[in-house]
Amino acid sequence: MNAATIKTIPLKNFFRNPEKTRYTLSPNGEYLAYLAPYKNRMNIHVQKIGSDEILRLTNVEDRDLAGYFWATNERILYARDFGGDENFHVFGVDVAGGNDKDLTPFDGVLAQIIDHLEDDDEHIIVGLNKRNKQIFDPYRLNINTGELHMIAENPGNITSWMTDHDGKLRVAASTDGVNTSILYRPTENDEFKVVLTTNFRDTLAPLFFTFDNQHIYATSNLNRDKSAIVKFDIANGKEIEVLYENEDVDVSNLSYSRKRKVLTLISYVDWKRQYKFLDKEREDLQNNLENKIGKQYEVVVGSSSKAEDKFLVRTYSDRSLGAYFFYDKNTDKLEKITDVSPWLDENELAEMKAITYTSRDGLKIDGYLTLPKDIPHKNLPVVVNPHGGPWARDSWTFNPEVQFLANRGYAILQMNFRGSTGYGRKFWEASFNQWGLKMQDDISDGVDWLVNQGIADANRIAIYGGSYGGYATLAGITFTPELYACAVDYVGVSNLFTFMGTIPPYWKPYLEMLKEMVGDPEDPVDHERLKATSPVFHVDKIKAPLLIAQGAKDPRVVQAESDQMVEALRNRGIDVEYILKENEGHGFHNEENRFEFYAAMESFLAKHLK
Repeated sequence: MNAATIKTIPLKNFFRNPEKTRYTLSPNGEYLAYLAPYKNRMNIHVQKIGSDEILRLTNVEDRDLAGYFWATNERILYARDFGGDENFHVFGVDVAGGNDKDLTPFDGVLAQIIDHLEDDDEHIIVGLNKRNKQIFDPYRLNINTGELHMIAENPGNITSWMTDHDGKLRVAASTDGVNTSILYRPTENDEFKVVLTTNFRDTLAPLFFTFDNQHIYATSNLNRDKSAIVKFDIANGKEIEVLYENEDVDVSNLSYSRKRKVLTLISYVDWKRQYKFLDKEREDLQNNLENKIGKQYEVVVGSSSKAEDKFLVRTYSDRSLGAYFFYDKNTDKLEKITDVSPWLDENELAEMKAITYTSRDGLKIDGYLTLPKDIPHKNLPVVVNPHGGPWARDSWTFNPEVQFLANRGYAILQMNFRGSTGYGRKFWEASFNQWGLKMQDDISDGVDWLVNQGIADANRIAIYGGSYGGYATLAGITFTPELYACAVDYVGVSNLFTFMGTIPPYWKPYLEMLKEMVGDPEDPVDHERLKATSPVFHVDKIKAPLLIAQGAKDPRVVQAESDQMVEALRNRGIDVEYILKENEGHGFHNEENRFEFYAAMESFLAKHLK
């Protein structure tokens, strides 16, 4: 391979914070808010459309803000945690500056947004696990003073709450660990009553109420393999209409116009995002924007003014983080606000292509292959990159890790192994109790497929992943040591016993379900399987050099997962590099830590694959 033919792009260009990102539009359509660095941390800024004057609203220096939204034209709410502990607090700050206040100032308490209450300028509804760390009670929260009023008490098994279009709390979901129930009440003065109970394998996920607040729209896989969008009689617990289903993939997203009170579109992902339009006005808007911007980009309509005449538009592709645009429907004028990463030239980046192969037991596995640009695609060094979750999926989009690795001359293989979401119930259930077994076989089969295509050099294959992908990385070098020359584990699980025993308290309602999906440490048969598939107990099989990265505050994959692996390997004299960050949680969010990790990965892969 002649990597010298590839123009090397500086590492920091892939992983630096954008100069301006996560734009949103004020309800009156007159102001933009966005995140931009202040002392290397992403903070909120606002700007009147048409003006060059910028006001920074927050001054957080220790950690990027997690997210924000316009509560009113005068006030913005934002979320932040502390050191990566994922106990997010809700803060509020005035758009004019000032009154920056922690509205949920409770140590060790996680705040979840239940309803923005768009028609109430003083309150939102939040869920807090203040009374009991395992469950969330809904509160009406004053966004100026922080005054809280509990509006329902969680009896101990409710996992989510839903309001109607008037902001009334009328639907909830509960679990006993393996069975899920939908609860309903006609008014807030009534008691919640169970209207439907299903096993967790069956999904009826409420999306929002019909515009008369009588029925709901939901995602449902009841009596079908692939989830569909349905209209559901919530009072009587029965499906009354199928709006859309797809024979190949799950469908789960439904959008509507709040102003016009019409359903607008359904979106779903096969190899990339697709739309099924329900409203001509919304379809015309999409076609108009795509014609103006270009069909090679994914064009996403983001926030809009309350009048739905001004819109923020975001573009993406596999080779670009895209740009933000402001569109005024009244004048049909589209203006570019900014490119998200203008320092990256998409013409120098690699194309992400959809691929398919068949697992050894006959399952169709979809995935993505990114090959380095401008060099022959034969006998390449490869980074196999299984996704986290594991009940998630990879998609066609810009991925800075993938583009960075391709720019360094590696082919990158991503696969939606069994259990990946979006492919129906059977495909998901095929992953149950298969950590380190058939799920791992799907990854190994992808490696074999790539070697048989002549693309991969069988002696220069690495595996890298985060979270579940980190587990798959460790399992790969433990149970198929012949496949991999080296490995990078990023906040990955090494011991399935300690993983099951250290989940966050608010995951406890799902513990019985997790036992069915991963395994029950108390069951003798499961116990043996969990031991057999926990890499930490089989380090004697590992031959490949290993780089491990871990956040000390990670609440999901705790530091001990990496510590015990490092100790076991070093005791055997295996080459293992360890990056531990005290100020990080589940993944490195601070820019300087990202730079350090990817620089270490770059030299590690160069040492062992080239």
